[in-house]
Order: sequence, then C-alpha cells, then structure tokens
Amino acid sequence: MGWQDTAQICLNGHLINSYYQDSPHNNQKYCDKCGEKTITECPDCGEAIKGKYHYDNIATFSEYEVPSYCHNCGSPYPWTTKKIMAAKEYVDFMEELSSEEKEALKNNIDDIITDSPRTKLASQKVKYYLTKVGKGLATGFKDILIDFASETAKKIIMEA
Repeated sequence: MGWQDTAQICLNGHLINSYYQDSPHNNQKYCDKCGEKTITECPDCGEAIKGKYHYDNIATFSEYEVPSYCHNCGSPYPWTTKKIMAAKEYVDFMEELSSEEKEALKNNIDDIITDSPRTKLASQKVKYYLTKVGKGLATGFKDILIDFASETAKKIIMEA
C-alpha cells in the first residue's frame, strides 16, 4: 500500500514540491523562478493536485510531470490556460496568414492539447499553417506548443 501526496505548483506551472505533505520544509508561498503565487489544489473544485505517490518500503526515482488538467473536475489548471492563451496570441503575429487562417489555427490549438479523435487532424492543420509563415515565427510557435501539446500532436507538428 501507500498514499498519494499533494503537489505544490506555481500559477505559471513551475513545480515547487511534489511532496507537499511529506516535505513541508520545501513549500513556498511564491515561486522562486517567476514570483507567482503557488497552489496545492484545483481553483475550480478544490481537489488537491496529485503529487508523488508514496509506496511502502519502495524508493521511487521517477520524474514528476506537472498535470495540465484536474483529475477530479477536468478543468485546465491556470498554467495550462496561460499557455493556451499565449499560443493563441502568438498567432496574431503571423502576418502571412489571413484572418480566417489565423482563426482556424487558434481553433486547432484546443484540439492538440489532449489525445482525442481530432488530435491528428488538428496537428496536421497546424503543421500546414506553419509552412505558410516564416521559419522564426514557426519555431517560436512550436516552442510554445511543446509545453502543452499531447505527445501525438508533438510528433506530428515537430516534423514540420
């Protein structure tokens, strides 16, 4: 048996402590990387953010991955929302795209976040639109997407 610890993460998505309960000496009210406030629970439903799992008599060395969505209510965490908004704002700098293409690209961002039936199609569309913009803008956009896109989407988009 074992038990689930809580994670402490700043509003920008920087991990502060994946052992919030077990290692309180590592807890911080504010992030030392960006100065944002830290949270330990979902702002929408109040459920604790899952941290590392404690196994009885077993040491684990696996990396903790900051979750994008609440396991209890499915809402995006604040850092996920910020990344999505940043990606959509970035599209506005792509002068090579028409207004309709920009809107379509923004709409496809929502479909590449998680693996769903639309992920592959949306990823191909994003890849297509990126071929129409300059290399610098395409690279910058990919750098933003890599932080939150699903693994399937990353594989397709990064080939562009």
